Amino acid sequence: MPSGLSCPIPISEYPSVTMAHGAGGKMTHQLIEKIFMTAFDNPLLKTRHDGAVFQPEPGKLAFTTDSYVVRPLFFPGGDIGSLAVNGTVNDLAMCGARPLYLSAGFILEEGFSIESLWRIALSMRQAADQANVLIVTGDTKVVDKGKGDGIFINTAGIGQIEHAENIAPQSVRAGDAILLSGDIGRHGIALLAARAELNFETTLESDCADVSGLVLHLLRAGIPIHCLRDLTRGGLAAAVIEISESAGVAIEISESDIPIHQDVRGACEIIGLDPLHIANEGRFIAFIPQKYADTCLALLKEDPLGQDARIIGHVQHADSCLVTLISKIGGTRLLTLPSGELLPRIC
Repeated sequence: MPSGLSCPIPISEYPSVTMAHGAGGKMTHQLIEKIFMTAFDNPLLKTRHDGAVFQPEPGKLAFTTDSYVVRPLFFPGGDIGSLAVNGTVNDLAMCGARPLYLSAGFILEEGFSIESLWRIALSMRQAADQANVLIVTGDTKVVDKGKGDGIFINTAGIGQIEHAENIAPQSVRAGDAILLSGDIGRHGIALLAARAELNFETTLESDCADVSGLVLHLLRAGIPIHCLRDLTRGGLAAAVIEISESAGVAIEISESDIPIHQDVRGACEIIGLDPLHIANEGRFIAFIPQKYADTCLALLKEDPLGQDARIIGHVQHADSCLVTLISKIGGTRLLTLPSGELLPRIC
């Protein structure tokens, strides 16, 4: 769908979302019919039913849901719409599933720009097309002015599992290699820069992207993946620590093997943040048997999203749940979770 397609609701007539017509009135009807039905057009959605009815293929399904409250709504490299689609698609991918269908729920604040809503809807459609998923059902609610913050989006997703791997923290084993799909921290720092909270110029863009294609490429090549985790809130450090605790294993990672963009590193030095704690929206780690590590790395690098992939560490043993970072100068320190949320409204 062309991103430049004009808004189907006359902006001069309805410049913003209003509650004047009530929950089931003219405005809600126009939002559904002219904005969402037009942007997300597909056969399952066209039934205009209370839900989507479809026949799943035999086998296991994965199901996930997430809500998105990012600020600002539009940022370098994406917006709340592409984030909502990619975030849920990536959660399905971390289960080893091929994403199929999404739902989309919108909480709109009275006065929110119709033009911005249309722009977000088109962005969601573009992200869904790129991920080869359909947005098949949804809901819209409008809240009083001052009771929201423009727009919040909830998406839920269903995916098909087409392999026999048990991809979960409990499958992690001593000796597993840990692969990182790309450089870290760009989403969080790009958001801070867009909020004008950083006093420096940068062309840095969020890493917001669909990684399901990367994961499916590995699985279809026969890589026996033990565990996957996307590096969203809490960043790389939180993901590794959570898996260590769930699996009951010790992990060692190498700081010198973790790719970090110079702008991310510089921004973190200015504001005193650790890049390992910064959120990402298009990066993941994979735990695989050591003998497949080089093959897996080569497969990741075949895709532009994985060109900066690295082997960053290994699972050590199963008698503790400590995560150790080997510094660039050869020292070691234990990785811990930060107290509180470092960067609120990041996703």
